Amino acid sequence: MTTSEAAPAVTRRPDGYQISTDPDRLDIDRVHRWLSTDAYWALGRDRETVARAIAGSLNFGLYAPDGQQVGFARVVTDLATFAWLCDVYVRPEDRGRGLGTWLATTVRDHLAPHRLKRILLFTEDAHEVYARVGFTALPEPPERVMSLRLDAD
Repeated sequence: MTTSEAAPAVTRRPDGYQISTDPDRLDIDRVHRWLSTDAYWALGRDRETVARAIAGSLNFGLYAPDGQQVGFARVVTDLATFAWLCDVYVRPEDRGRGLGTWLATTVRDHLAPHRLKRILLFTEDAHEVYARVGFTALPEPPERVMSLRLDAD
């Protein structure tokens, strides 16, 4: 089963916030605006790239009680061995309510039945959020982790 073939899942909090994996609910223009103007890792990312990334990922939309999208996360995964959690974003006016931790927890719990060996993420400033969910620094020395840069930067 591919990430796009699974039936959408919805998780709700008592205060009315929801997380949904339904790609049809995503406001791609809003996600693009957040990432390209406010997310240090994606500043300047063009809309086409955001749309292609969403199309190739398992996506989690975060919605306020009124149904408005207020956050986003996506996972690049084979649903068998590995996943990369990325583009996690909660709009500034909704931060401080535990929504980022809840979003990461929901992603972890959604992936748990697939018995992946590892979920990876990169962050410069939210270590405490992800530590609450169980993420830790890589146990391998940094020289074991390699990267191939293909962009011009």
